[in-house]
Amino acid sequence: MVVRDVTETALTAAKRALRQTVLARRDAVVPGERAAWSIAIFARLMGLPTVQRAWGVLAYHAFGSEPETLPFLRTLLASGKGLLLPRIDRSARALTLHRVRDLDADLTPGPWGIREPDPRRCPPVRPGDVDLVLVPGVAFDAGGGRLGYGGGYYDRLLGTCAEATALVAAAFEVQIVERVPMGPGDRRVDLVVTERGVYARDGA
Repeated sequence: MVVRDVTETALTAAKRALRQTVLARRDAVVPGERAAWSIAIFARLMGLPTVQRAWGVLAYHAFGSEPETLPFLRTLLASGKGLLLPRIDRSARALTLHRVRDLDADLTPGPWGIREPDPRRCPPVRPGDVDLVLVPGVAFDAGGGRLGYGGGYYDRLLGTCAEATALVAAAFEVQIVERVPMGPGDRRVDLVVTERGVYARDGA
């Protein structure tokens, strides 16, 4: 028990340190580069066969210095795909998924200023019915390792998705590290798309 506690404490500390380092790097990207790199990332992402095959796509509204996702959300809607966005259920510490058809009328301000689906307008969707998840994160490695923001919301959600669901991340190259420290409950993504290229997990 003592060994396990020490190991978990060391893992938590390693994650916290890496999160601070990579967030500082990402925050330092100037607005012009952030805009140009975001365009490059999502143009590359839309060209992937994995994305083209998917119909139900769970995405998210960008927060802070993340790659800008709004044009991607609009493209998904225009292409006829089923756009799904998450809503935070704070009491359950979980995400609920909802289909969105109108990025203005269907959304309301949520926690931390992130716009999220209005459940009165947006029907719920089961995680098992999602074809592809665009997974947010702070840091990634070439093997699909992912470091999130520390709340565990997406790790819990991904554990309820179908095994065939594609897990894809959009990130700036400054978010790619040699190795992300991961625990037994952490999920890897299949693909990480940056402004420079695509990192594919072995077997993905």
